[in-house]
Amino acid sequence: MRKIRLIAALIFVGLVGKAQIPPGYYNATSGLTGYPLKTALKSIITNGHNDRGYGSLYSGYVTADADNFYDNDGSVLDMYSENPSGADNYFYTHNNRNCGNYNSENDCYNREHLLPQSVFNSASPMKNDIHFVVPSDGYVNGQRSNLPFGEVTSTTWTSQNGSKKGPCSFPGYSNLVFEPIDEFKGDIARCMLYFATRYESQVSSWSWGPLNGTSNQVYDQWFVNLLVKWHLQDTVNQREIVRNNASYTYQGNRNPYIDHPEWVTQIWTSTLTNVSISENRFSNLAIFPNPTANHSVKISNEFPIDAVSIYTILGKEVSGFSKDINSANSIEISGLPSGVLFLKITSKEYTVVKKLVVQ
Repeated sequence: MRKIRLIAALIFVGLVGKAQIPPGYYNATSGLTGYPLKTALKSIITNGHNDRGYGSLYSGYVTADADNFYDNDGSVLDMYSENPSGADNYFYTHNNRNCGNYNSENDCYNREHLLPQSVFNSASPMKNDIHFVVPSDGYVNGQRSNLPFGEVTSTTWTSQNGSKKGPCSFPGYSNLVFEPIDEFKGDIARCMLYFATRYESQVSSWSWGPLNGTSNQVYDQWFVNLLVKWHLQDTVNQREIVRNNASYTYQGNRNPYIDHPEWVTQIWTSTLTNVSISENRFSNLAIFPNPTANHSVKISNEFPIDAVSIYTILGKEVSGFSKDINSANSIEISGLPSGVLFLKITSKEYTVVKKLVVQ
């Protein structure tokens, strides 16, 4: 369970007030879906992107990656060392102990390119893009090296917060991979999908394990399956929203998959049938009425549904509406707030996200 406290919520409100989505920012996406939507997003997030350079990233992290959500101490929020359920084994203060040399964890922190910079020969603006270049313990960063992300059952190395590497057990790939802890899998997935969108016109010429040589899908299908799975299982939270707003203030563009999580499944189609993310289990799924004017919706499905959760357009869960219905075929939810909501519907190991408009 996420350990987001009241002080984090107050800080979040203050930051969001400074850098919310500008009016009309996504107007060019109207009516689009699939890869045309991705191309429209590429144009939007390229315009206004101000390359601040590699050296400035540490100053950008002061607002984009301050830990006001777990330990609430303003330290560097490092996805490779953060312990979301207790005290961190170690932590860094901003602009202190930057790498540098390292021999073990807690020696220094540096800048981790979630898609390795060797793939694009350390060229700008990719090298300097705060949306996918994140602070990281130097030693863990070195252990990850240029490995793809994946899921591991037989580990060859584990960090102090539980990040690990080993042969990939995720369907479609068996080579060595790096697996972050569950708390940050969705965060990393949305960073990787941002990269595939922002650099759509360049990425097809680069070579790296999961890249498939195209400008539309960008990644091999197994990697798309993995990212979509992580995106749906670890939904957008306040930490990501704050980071997205701070990054927009810092370099002038946004990660659209934090602003609009529903666009991930509208653009990329996952072919998973036996792991976690599939609509195959949802035969004749019905959500009605949609839009709804009476703040009530009924969900029915040919196969039993286990649970329903409701999120706002930014991915924040709407409290009081999550339902564990234990394999029923239908459920009615009333008293819904007005606006665009997203229903996360789970049936056994399968998950699907659907949009609902409440008028």
